[in-house]
Amino acid sequence: MTIASHPFSPERLEFDRNLIEKLDGAGPRYTSYPTADRFAPTFTGADYRHWLGQHRIGASRKAISLYAHLPFCNTICYYCGCNKVITKDKSRADIYLDYLEKELALIAEALGVRETLAQLHFGGGTPTFLSDAQLSRLMAMLRRHFNFLPEGEYSIEIDPRKVSRSTVFHLAALGFNRMSVGIQDFEPAVQQAVNRVQSEAETLEVIQAARDAGFKSVSVDLIYGLPRQSCGSVRRTLEKVIAAGPDRVALYNYAHLPTLFKPQRRIIESELPSAAEKLDILQQSVAQLIDAGYLFIGMDHFAKPDDDLAVALRQGRLQRNFQGYSTHADCDLIGIGVSAIGKVGACYSQNEKELDAYYAALDAGRLPVLRGMTLSQDDILRRSVIQALMCRFALSVEAIEQVFGIDFGDYFSVELEALSEFEQLGLLSFDGDFLMVMPKGRFLIRNIAMVFDRHLREKRTEARYSKTI
Repeated sequence: MTIASHPFSPERLEFDRNLIEKLDGAGPRYTSYPTADRFAPTFTGADYRHWLGQHRIGASRKAISLYAHLPFCNTICYYCGCNKVITKDKSRADIYLDYLEKELALIAEALGVRETLAQLHFGGGTPTFLSDAQLSRLMAMLRRHFNFLPEGEYSIEIDPRKVSRSTVFHLAALGFNRMSVGIQDFEPAVQQAVNRVQSEAETLEVIQAARDAGFKSVSVDLIYGLPRQSCGSVRRTLEKVIAAGPDRVALYNYAHLPTLFKPQRRIIESELPSAAEKLDILQQSVAQLIDAGYLFIGMDHFAKPDDDLAVALRQGRLQRNFQGYSTHADCDLIGIGVSAIGKVGACYSQNEKELDAYYAALDAGRLPVLRGMTLSQDDILRRSVIQALMCRFALSVEAIEQVFGIDFGDYFSVELEALSEFEQLGLLSFDGDFLMVMPKGRFLIRNIAMVFDRHLREKRTEARYSKTI
């Protein structure tokens, strides 16, 4: 399966079934480098406060990105691996907002000046667990501390089962202009197996409401590899999704890790598709999306040709952060809420993962940092290399050498030797000046990026990574 275009075009993709099976394995998704499993508790709130203070004195200070983690859900989806709190008590969200307000005040104090937001994302959990009034309160809190760019990207994750048309219009009035709609699968048997029963009608109603309310972009999330799925069932779901015409489609691989995520223990393993069936589903789904006019952005993301992500890919401006592919990921990212991760300057930080610990830190007047790390120069160099490969499928040796003052061949001699096998397999080409990921290497981009991950090569981790395909 091939898209006909110039072989080095970032939009070209070739699904080589034999190579994918040969290189099957697990590895990081590289929403960050180093990956979050490398963060350490020796990095404290005081360290994070230092880096927040450094932001305002940066020579090329940019607008920032902000992620708010809203962990509450009414019901549990068995496949979910997110940090969440299952409850029907809306008053718990009021308490949580009290603490978000404390955290925002501490962050604003550390920043020292009123910063500008270019990007905002509400994730969870289910952000729309919050009532319209609670969402209004949170946005008002953010606007007290930050200026919002008129042309900024302000997005929210939506569970169509919990959102009315009036709430969608309320979100638009609050300033949201992008929406991510969770679908996963439209088949009733699959929905019942994962405890997420969601009608096609209510999903389409939310998508139409977003268009009527003036949202710039609607994306949908799907998962393949769920119990009771087959090629036929996923094809039917995709037909319905394509007919709805979202601007972006994320097609995630379900990672069954029941020892890590307790809700997954309720999934009947004998109902999961086999590894070969999963690959059949993926191959068919990719062909369906491409035939429908969607472009492959990277890993598991597809977008219409005129979508901002597709334009950024063509122009070499695509970035990647903890929310996935983005056009604003070069901004410093501030994470607020339980378990939220931030990237400010040369550091990563992650908040406490449990509500009680998160609340206790803020009651003590401390930033609720659980762990993090300050990046070395080597980390920053390798982050640049991995970012280029993941987002542009290409790497300029000269650009890296000029920015970091290294001899690329000497510095990465071990990596280049490891890449030679991939080159022989036709996954990439390297002429000494440019490393180019070939069309058949693009679905295996995580495997290629892993070659440059020094932490993965030299330091053991307790993390269990998802399959690269």
